[in-house]
Amino acid sequence: MSLTAESTRFLTPWRATEDRPLNATEEELNHWRAAAERAAAVLKQDVLTRDRSNAEPFAEVDVLRSEGLLDILIPAEFGGPGGHWESAFEAVRIVSRVDGSLGQLLAYHFINQAGIAFYGAPEAQGEWWAKTAQAKWLWADSVNPTDPDLTLTPAENGDGWVLNGKKRYSTGSSVAEVIVINALVRGGDADGQVLAFVVEREREGLTLGGDWDNLGQRLTGSGSVTYTNVAVRDEDVLGPVTDVPVSTLITPGIQLAFGAFYLGVAEGALAQGREILLARPNAWFLSDAPVYAKDPLFQRRIGELKAHTAAVAALAEKLFRRFDTELDADAAYSDEERGAFAVAIAELKVAATDVALQVASGIFDVTGSGSTANTVGLDLHWRNVRTHSLHDPVDYKKVEVDAYFLDGTTQPISLYT
Repeated sequence: MSLTAESTRFLTPWRATEDRPLNATEEELNHWRAAAERAAAVLKQDVLTRDRSNAEPFAEVDVLRSEGLLDILIPAEFGGPGGHWESAFEAVRIVSRVDGSLGQLLAYHFINQAGIAFYGAPEAQGEWWAKTAQAKWLWADSVNPTDPDLTLTPAENGDGWVLNGKKRYSTGSSVAEVIVINALVRGGDADGQVLAFVVEREREGLTLGGDWDNLGQRLTGSGSVTYTNVAVRDEDVLGPVTDVPVSTLITPGIQLAFGAFYLGVAEGALAQGREILLARPNAWFLSDAPVYAKDPLFQRRIGELKAHTAAVAALAEKLFRRFDTELDADAAYSDEERGAFAVAIAELKVAATDVALQVASGIFDVTGSGSTANTVGLDLHWRNVRTHSLHDPVDYKKVEVDAYFLDGTTQPISLYT
């Protein structure tokens, strides 16, 4: 097979056509919002018990699958509903309101599944989409760039490659049917290239670490994976990782999904805090209000948190819709357009991180000491966003925004920018 950059000219399956509008209709958005809300209602019932059990979330993924949420982005011509990215980001937002772990799993699934388009040659994409639609796969990843690179060496028999190495963090790897991997080729005709390819979770030589045990995001299946002489066939390969501008939107895409996740966590903390506040009897002894919910000091605090969250929501919703528009440019997409869009998403990342942390912590100011009980579980929102917001330093996103604002400078393209 040819592995040149030219063979992976981008062809997005999400371009506007006569049968597919550029952006999601209100009917489409309402359909997927309702599906996400049904899934969230099921997940909410025992979210604390599941979080404490720290078990692999196979049943939880089936809840998402049963509502069709894993399939939103699969093109209609290959057996999917042909949904828009705006619908996918909205689903992440809604699920994250009650279960940040599952919100993250869904977000990463969309990005990993989209590797079919971001990395795959146009002539090969249809088969991948059809397979994932038929099997209703959950997609995981093993591409964390802060680890030493995984390596591919040509197989001795000349058929494919052999994969070796370890990734400390591989979100979804312990529960997903397939894992998308990036690895550096050492030797042979493709020496020096980074290939994107897919293996099933049960592939021989793949060992799951089962070692994800963190403060929050406990049910994301994000443990380590070790690869020992794993066979990688030609048919497993999506394509080389290139610097074609539109194909590099995979990174702004995941950062935008982070924004959806953080927004959902903030909204979930607010919703739970509101219920607790309204249920509080009496009032502080120095207050003239009959109950805490009528105390202007408590009203001021929750109003502040709500207003800041609403501002982030307005920015996020604009960018959710814009992502579909940016992808529509396909191969005509320029470096300048990509850079400007990445900065706009960095602005959301900064604002959403700050607000989610502020709300998830500040909501305790109005809910009182009783809300710190383990049976209440209000801390789950903070633990989840505090854990994931450390994925990549938000201060570097502030630097991105600053550099572009001051002199139009954009950051080098990477799996973080």
